[in-house]
Amino acid sequence: MSVAGLPKNEANVLRGHEGAVLASRFNGDGNYCLSCGKDRTIRLWNPHRGIHIKTYKSHGREVRDVHVTPNLRVMLNNLAELRPSICVRNKVRGQLDNSKLCSCGGDRQVFYWDVSTGRVIRKFRGHDSEVNAVKFNEYASVVVSAGYDRSLRAWDCRSHSTEPIQIIDTFSDSVMSVCLTKSEILAGSVDGTVRTFDIRIGRELSDDLGQPVNCISMSNDANCILASCLDSTLRLLDRSTGELLQEYKGHTCKSYKMDCCLTNTDAHVTSGSEDGFIFFWDLVDASVVSSFKAHASVVTSVSYHPKDDCMITASVDGTIRVWKT
Repeated sequence: MSVAGLPKNEANVLRGHEGAVLASRFNGDGNYCLSCGKDRTIRLWNPHRGIHIKTYKSHGREVRDVHVTPNLRVMLNNLAELRPSICVRNKVRGQLDNSKLCSCGGDRQVFYWDVSTGRVIRKFRGHDSEVNAVKFNEYASVVVSAGYDRSLRAWDCRSHSTEPIQIIDTFSDSVMSVCLTKSEILAGSVDGTVRTFDIRIGRELSDDLGQPVNCISMSNDANCILASCLDSTLRLLDRSTGELLQEYKGHTCKSYKMDCCLTNTDAHVTSGSEDGFIFFWDLVDASVVSSFKAHASVVTSVSYHPKDDCMITASVDGTIRVWKT
């Protein structure tokens, strides 16, 4: 992707939250997005048309993170492309995509929702303090949550039990961010570590970055981990070896939890900044290739479209903004 292909033009502004927006996420195919914030709500949008679709209310405190189930149809189409001999039945194709979402926040609970009805299917209780992040696994059968209580907890969505099926509590400070692969849980913590747990063999690997980690994300090829640290530095790690591959500087990240991610081609790294700016860096040489004022206050969240040159950002200023080329 050339620098000219980066999404720097404002296409829409999504307004409706009363107070800071703490996270915004595209769904699996990028047609919709979800946001959550200080006003204790989750909102579903069509960002491309600038339309608010639905509001979800049940949390008793601020909502810090939200994730929607992986897009079933996209997964099936990818499978069919990889193995054309597989016949994907129309009956299976007809199942609802993005039918469940999970959320977490200051009320110490993980909520499991039905997207279409807005009903809370289950509330998972067990964290001793605020919950910072949530993620579904690939099959949407398990939710993993990261908490201020220094633990990761895994919850079975198919069971009627509200107790965790696994607790990982080897961290020495708040766990801020979590990523999942088919067999691993990756997490970043204020204790300065990025830890990888292989759930098949029970192995833990820890990479100490020496600075509090407030967000991690994985490259699209799954070979690298990008970690945002509170010394205003993003660090790119090799997933297999833990080697520090590159550092990205220029933005301000000292006090707030702020997202970071790679573009969908893995050619550039992007993050918000506490001064309201968005930054893009070249993945390889770490040069700042673009930066611009996007919000009136701290940029808390960035989410890149899975296919197109499009991005959504969220801010303490109460808005979600849609950026295109």
